[in-house]
Amino acid sequence: MFLVILDAAMVNLAGPTIREGLALTAAELTIVVDCYLVAFAGLLLLGGRLADVLGGRKVFLAGMAVYLAASAWCALATSGAMLIAGRIGQGIGAAVVIPAALSLVLALYSSSAERTRAMGVWGAVAGAGSLVGVFLGGTLTGMLGWQAVFVTPVPFGVIGAIVVWRSAPPAPGRPGRFDLAGAITITIAISALALGMVSASEAGWDTPGTVTGLAVGLVAMAAFVKVEQRSAHPLVPLGVFRRRPVVLANVVVLLIGGTLTSLFFFLPQYQQEVLGMSPLTAGMTQLPIAFMIIVGSAAAPPLAKRIGLARALPVALVVLLAGFVWLALDRTAGGFSLTLLGAFVLIGAGLGLGAVNATAMAVRDSAEGESGLLSGLVNAAQQLGGAVGLAALAGIAIGAAGAGEDIAFTTAFLGQAALILIALGLSLFFTAKTRPAPASAGTRCPGTTPAEERAPAKPQEGTP
Repeated sequence: MFLVILDAAMVNLAGPTIREGLALTAAELTIVVDCYLVAFAGLLLLGGRLADVLGGRKVFLAGMAVYLAASAWCALATSGAMLIAGRIGQGIGAAVVIPAALSLVLALYSSSAERTRAMGVWGAVAGAGSLVGVFLGGTLTGMLGWQAVFVTPVPFGVIGAIVVWRSAPPAPGRPGRFDLAGAITITIAISALALGMVSASEAGWDTPGTVTGLAVGLVAMAAFVKVEQRSAHPLVPLGVFRRRPVVLANVVVLLIGGTLTSLFFFLPQYQQEVLGMSPLTAGMTQLPIAFMIIVGSAAAPPLAKRIGLARALPVALVVLLAGFVWLALDRTAGGFSLTLLGAFVLIGAGLGLGAVNATAMAVRDSAEGESGLLSGLVNAAQQLGGAVGLAALAGIAIGAAGAGEDIAFTTAFLGQAALILIALGLSLFFTAKTRPAPASAGTRCPGTTPAEERAPAKPQEGTP
């Protein structure tokens, strides 16, 4: 997780330099970022299923090998097309390695309280990756060029693979077959939807590429549902969507993913093109966001234990919403300012709290053999949100830009605030619908409220 976030943070910070070095337009740079997200999101569910059937450690090591080979290819890119091919390879490797890594974590901890704490560590590690990434991204880009951001992950990945190979327990695979038809239809659906949104950001909403991509995506999604209903070994048993916490958590993660990905795409460009910062300065001034992601991730489990996950999630989203509204309305004209720092602190804290609480809600009740599925589902939601959210907000912000401008940054930041407002409304609706269950005999896991303590097979009260 550290490696993938590290790389993403460095690539985002190097975006303006990559654009200049390869002579890309703003829309083409969006495609460089989004093609990675499309491959990542489209294959995550299959990656989760691979981890369940073949065993987490084996799949982790295979995915890491693909990811590192693609990273080296990106470092050698001499054209936009070559870089896009390498980014797609990185997305494929990440789609395999991330659900496998999370399934290894879930295999080590069985109770809801333990898993909530483990997700706090998971989120803190992601924040650390962002912290190191924004520092190294600015430093390496300024000193060695943008190619360095693709070389740097290779030694980190090799070390991570050695640690997992030597220390992680060899998780045995489970009997089962791969739902090939389900994997094909969901990959086509997610990829086509994201590609349609990418086309919209470059050519407009009424162009053949946009309309075709969105139409193919919707048809493939309907086909996926039909396939899963009839499959003896479904890629995604549709029964998981009868669990209200799983549905809410994945929708919230999807919306957070859209804001997170687009934030670190727009923010470095805003800092360098509008505020006049160098890549190094831009990276250094983003450190408060990364630091507060770590703080928010560490604070999320105690907050959930005190007030329950159903109430902790809206609190996190309120903090995040306040940060994005502050950023959109900030009047800093050049350099860095205390007001900009205030927005960064709120955004970082909200991202840490929100991502950890939503992920914990999605995976805490996974039964045996479900860890890969639910981890793949929540990560697919985040990456799909990132791909679609970035494409949609880039299309809106590029379209709203006046003459002589590439991106209307205030419009982009207000769009991010709107996504979090939707997530907040959904989380408040869920909290209002959740009623405390009567006390019963037995032991309740610490950190959960009676209304939250549910067996995986039992939907919450009021679920259809």
